[in-house]
Amino acid sequence: MPLSDSLAHSIEVVTPDLIELRRSLHAYPELSWAEERTTDVVASWMDKLGITYERFEGTGLMAEVGPSEGPIVALRADLDALPVDDTTQDPWRSSIPGVAHACGHDLHVSALIGAAVALSEAHRREPLPNRVRLIFQPAEEVMPGGALRLVSEGALKGVSRIFALHCDPSLDVGQVGLREGAITAAADRIHVVLSGRGGHTSRPHLTEDLTYALGTLLTQLPAVLSRRFDPRAGASMVWGQVRSGRAANVIPSTGELAGTLRMLDAAAWHEAEHLVRGLIADIIEPFGVSAEVTYVRGVPPVVNDFTSTEVLRRAVTESVGAAGVTSTTQSLGGEDFAWYVESVPGSMGRLGTRTPGGPTYDLHQGNLRVDERAIAIGATVLATAAVS
Repeated sequence: MPLSDSLAHSIEVVTPDLIELRRSLHAYPELSWAEERTTDVVASWMDKLGITYERFEGTGLMAEVGPSEGPIVALRADLDALPVDDTTQDPWRSSIPGVAHACGHDLHVSALIGAAVALSEAHRREPLPNRVRLIFQPAEEVMPGGALRLVSEGALKGVSRIFALHCDPSLDVGQVGLREGAITAAADRIHVVLSGRGGHTSRPHLTEDLTYALGTLLTQLPAVLSRRFDPRAGASMVWGQVRSGRAANVIPSTGELAGTLRMLDAAAWHEAEHLVRGLIADIIEPFGVSAEVTYVRGVPPVVNDFTSTEVLRRAVTESVGAAGVTSTTQSLGGEDFAWYVESVPGSMGRLGTRTPGGPTYDLHQGNLRVDERAIAIGATVLATAAVS
């Protein structure tokens, strides 16, 4: 039996257990850096499969299956849930108030464990062509993400290539969206506090008109950035919070802006903070106010390399057929898988979770529901890509 068929068969046999696993994880979600029960569940599966693993400090673990020598291909799943209420009425809905797997990470974990089952069984029958490292990562949902810490702790040591899948409720189950190049964006947070002499609106010349300065910064920073970045960088500066003053006839002494800067180009992202700080200083200089700028670098864009994306394409074709491969659009959302592909080649695909003909849900919403047939598909694609 070809290796790809063997992997698919092993996953088919264990699929009912994977569905129960996903429902259990969904019922007991845990927030970033607190995924203790989730890590224990993964560890118990590794113990049952006889796969050696190493727990990271706190939460998360990585395991390896395959020969002790040779190249290593990594597969990654994220463990954490979101601080939102589960509004579904499924029997396995979240039992933790205000916490839910509203981004599908419970499915990601279940699919990677399914891949582990298939790879370990295949290796017992005949040695795999390469080692496979299974990375169960904490804290994807916070910036700059758990991936950055895991990379610093050696998660990619010896790894030549890495793959991941992310739930996509806009794609039908059985489809996997692929894209070469940037598939997600860099995402940084900017918080600016302006300070100056306040006063009466009848005497603006005796003050630093802080609200006017704030309004100028509000409009001019996005405008100027659009001319300073290469348009192909796909930069988007959007404010989400503006605060200044409490009375119509009082010029306040402080005010603040907060927003996000997103872009699709990694080189531009590395230059962004220096550019933004300089532009803020230039824009407010005529008003005589001072600025305290907090710039929080989030994650770089996920840039899928050509070879890795082609490996995923072949894996999807072998797993569900050529019709399962579809293109996918770029997103300005952030994803910390980017830290891995900054270091080694890799690719992330979008795993369809919508029941054909059913409703289209949105990620990060408490009503998210997934077609659980996607678990086996994701497991098969990951396992096949790892040994391709």
